[in-house]
Amino acid sequence: MKQDYSYMKHHVRMRVSAMILLALLSSPTLFAADNAPQVTLDASKTSPRSVEALTQRAIVRDYKFAWTNLDAAMESNSAGLLNSLFAGTANDSLRGTVSSQQRTGMTSRYLNQRHKLEAVFYAPVGDVIELHDTAEYDFEIHDGDKTIHNEHAIVHYVVLMTPGADRWVIRQLQAVPQF
Repeated sequence: MKQDYSYMKHHVRMRVSAMILLALLSSPTLFAADNAPQVTLDASKTSPRSVEALTQRAIVRDYKFAWTNLDAAMESNSAGLLNSLFAGTANDSLRGTVSSQQRTGMTSRYLNQRHKLEAVFYAPVGDVIELHDTAEYDFEIHDGDKTIHNEHAIVHYVVLMTPGADRWVIRQLQAVPQF
């Protein structure tokens, strides 16, 4: 009987370990970790108020997470990955892009991402921050398993972020020709 209990205990541990491994492998952000965006923030010239160190770290963390999920959403054509990371016009625009990809059967990727953020405006009450992002990445468009377009891009974005319940949310992500 004691031997049966040891066997059961071992068997349960193995099943739990297998379930945890399966959950980790099915997580879209695990695969994106190899392609995690590099994000830096310069908040030295922000006005009319300065950005606290804790807020700077949260913005970098949430911006990186948003771009990781944006890449996963475009690769899998799943707009659900954009939830709670993008709102307003940014959310509407990105959902439209995912819908267009779904209709055509295409997917896209943002690889080797480097984002240099500059905070230019931080509202006096801390409810909105404007960032200028000089993003550099390799952009690919796929039709099934075939790459039909590949380019190295440097894109300037004007970004508006607002604090949410537990993270900063991107409300506007507008490409512009220059700052």
